[in-house]
Amino acid sequence: MKNFIKISALFLTLFLSFTSCEEDDSLEFVAAPQGEFEFTNTFLSEYSLPAESSTNDNIGVIFSFNPANFDVPTNVSYELQSSILGDFSDATVVPTLSNANNQIEVSVGELKLLAETYEIPVPGMGDLNFRVRAYVGDPISTTEKFTPIQSITVDLLEPQTGVVVNCEYDQLWLVGAGVPDAGWGWGSPVALPCAGEGVYSGEVTLQSTTDANNFRFFTDATLEWASPSFNYPYFANEGFAINPDFEDAMDGDNNFAFTGANGTYTLTVDFNNKIITLDASCEYDQLWAVGAGVPDAGWGWDSPVQLYCLGSGAYGANVNFASTADSNNFRFFSDATLEWASPSFNYTYYENEGYTIDPDLVDAMDGDNNFAYIGADGYRGIVIDTVNKTITLN
Repeated sequence: MKNFIKISALFLTLFLSFTSCEEDDSLEFVAAPQGEFEFTNTFLSEYSLPAESSTNDNIGVIFSFNPANFDVPTNVSYELQSSILGDFSDATVVPTLSNANNQIEVSVGELKLLAETYEIPVPGMGDLNFRVRAYVGDPISTTEKFTPIQSITVDLLEPQTGVVVNCEYDQLWLVGAGVPDAGWGWGSPVALPCAGEGVYSGEVTLQSTTDANNFRFFTDATLEWASPSFNYPYFANEGFAINPDFEDAMDGDNNFAFTGANGTYTLTVDFNNKIITLDASCEYDQLWAVGAGVPDAGWGWDSPVQLYCLGSGAYGANVNFASTADSNNFRFFSDATLEWASPSFNYTYYENEGYTIDPDLVDAMDGDNNFAYIGADGYRGIVIDTVNKTITLN
């Protein structure tokens, strides 16, 4: 009897084990969307698209996003979609320059093709609608997840009929850790194309990570490290007014260092007006310098000297200054069309606001407490930084 019980227990154990194995073998891990899936970069207020084809292969817009979570270990693919209707019932997949590391880049040329499909007139402005789709398996998979819809405004510029875009170089090239799409190598230098007479401009992604924010400009990518290049002191010594989010990296090559917020910007290097700008956004479109200390202007309104918006709340220009005694005073105005009725800013205004002011600029101690210039006569780069409250001269 005892043997019978033991044998029965053994068979029962084997049966239960077999059944358990069958149940385990039938278990499936089902992928299902989890958590947030959204864009992580900031977008410009508008994207200018030249009519000419010379910039078609440049990066037009970048979409960065966090990894999509499907709650199981699995390969996830991503595609960029666009929708004319805006509700994505008519979604189409957008061809891209690159699609890797949770970042998708779209060319200027592709944006122009989309704008044509959206029937945005040239010249003219309009919105393009995008979202990123994450999916598991084949593109026809229904296990998928979408970012929120992101609309961007594009400005289709008028063709420059009969105008020859002329620069000393076809483009400048950015290389360095501060330009993560390039890095310190020649596999993917970032082009800043000639956009007008002596002006180079384009969309550039910049990062300010400590010890990984430096870069410089090169003229010929085919020569790689043998190419002529321009570091921060080159522009400073030439009297350029430089956006304050750039500074001298103080490394072995005195490269540029980017100190602003990580993101994609419109970077412009203007050799004519000697300014370097980022996303020109300021309270005023420009400031105007008027007075004897700025001899190209004088105390009149026939030729006030413009200080351009450099972006990041800064104004600057390459200005001719004179220090002749009793003829070295001037001040800044916000609206040249109003002439003397324009709001104006003298030395004491900035002093009372707590600005650190270059020692070559002092209080003229005249009736209006204008600025007085006491440095060496000649052209110098001046930057008024309303964010960091500094006025500097190169």
